[in-house]
Amino acid sequence: MTLQVDSLWLPYAQMKTVPSPYRVVRAEGVKLYLDDGTQLIDGISSWWCVIHGYNHPVLNKAVQEQLVKFAHVMLGGLVNDSAIELANTLVRITPSGLNHVFFGDSGSVGVEIALKMAIQFWRNKGFLQKSRFVALRRGYHGDTTGAMSVSDDDEGMHRLFKGVILSQYFVDAPGGDNIESSECQASLNQLDSLLQSNNSEIAALILEPVFQGAGGFRFYPPEYLFQARKLCDKYEVLLIFDEVATGFGRTGTLFAADHASVTPDIMVLSKALTGGYFGLSATIATNQIYESFLGDDPELAFMHGPTFMGNAVACAAALASIKLIETENYLSKIKVIEQILRQEIQGLEGTSLCDARVLGAIGVLEFECPSNLMGLKEFALNRGVWLRPYGKWLYTMPPYVIDENDLRQITSVMKEWVSYQNKRI
Repeated sequence: MTLQVDSLWLPYAQMKTVPSPYRVVRAEGVKLYLDDGTQLIDGISSWWCVIHGYNHPVLNKAVQEQLVKFAHVMLGGLVNDSAIELANTLVRITPSGLNHVFFGDSGSVGVEIALKMAIQFWRNKGFLQKSRFVALRRGYHGDTTGAMSVSDDDEGMHRLFKGVILSQYFVDAPGGDNIESSECQASLNQLDSLLQSNNSEIAALILEPVFQGAGGFRFYPPEYLFQARKLCDKYEVLLIFDEVATGFGRTGTLFAADHASVTPDIMVLSKALTGGYFGLSATIATNQIYESFLGDDPELAFMHGPTFMGNAVACAAALASIKLIETENYLSKIKVIEQILRQEIQGLEGTSLCDARVLGAIGVLEFECPSNLMGLKEFALNRGVWLRPYGKWLYTMPPYVIDENDLRQITSVMKEWVSYQNKRI
């Protein structure tokens, strides 16, 4: 059955043939309730952002309290207490040295801000040629034009735009279990050579630390970040961490950068920043970056300003979300999730299954090809679980408040699908 109403244009979908979406009428905890009475355990946190589950009383209260004061004021000449407090909080909890917060309204916009910030940093210092970027193959940084340019344009979802968007440099993605793996060494060697030859025109290296999300759900050794930091310093290139997907505990530490104790020059946060309540991003920079924009010349100022940046209600939700993470020891909850995922799916084998891997609150089954996952969404839905595979990857990134029974129901569906695939072949 196809959509009967064409006024709503859905993402990543061929609207002529897309099946009717399921209508959610209520959500509570980790459960989604559909209009036909179906209850579903959300196994992917609504694209990885609803870390506290739905309809959380603490976040609801924070939103309501701000809303009765006011919903939004512009940050042009005005400020609000929630935005100020959130900026201070982010400086406190992110890696040491990240001291200045610029708000946006989505992960893609946060990346755009970071790219623009990096280019203008060098221009303000008189290096006008440093305007290109290095990124990792299999990476994904968002759907806007600049973000697309640093996402993988050969295998990624934006390959249609190759040759139209700005051309950037790419090195092979790292991989393996340790920094000595052939994949890591090959990537570092390529990065070293590329920066040595082209540092005069390269503004920054941008990467998703430790975990590449939509580009392949891949993990790589944290030591790579340390080596990349050294190379960027050596060749005078900035380092940008895109922690849109990894921030706020998803990989087992509060930020993926914490795995290697590395501070980037610029970090981008979004998704779980507000606990999934509102679109909000934070692009956080070091003193070195910030101070390059200071001076008597107005042209040095950072000329960027999303209308809804620092939205008071979104910032209030983010503050409540961070308080929950800190006061309810969410990293221990994530550790339990990781242990259960390892018990349930790590090392799983199947005829069409290539790999089963776990990191933090991320569990991934990689199959040979996308056709191996045709029908999975409906298969899971009939078993009370909401999973939405991407390409050849079946993954779960559940809310951190999920209990053991619900988590094992998710993994049982994943394992049952592997068995089902074995029987089909």
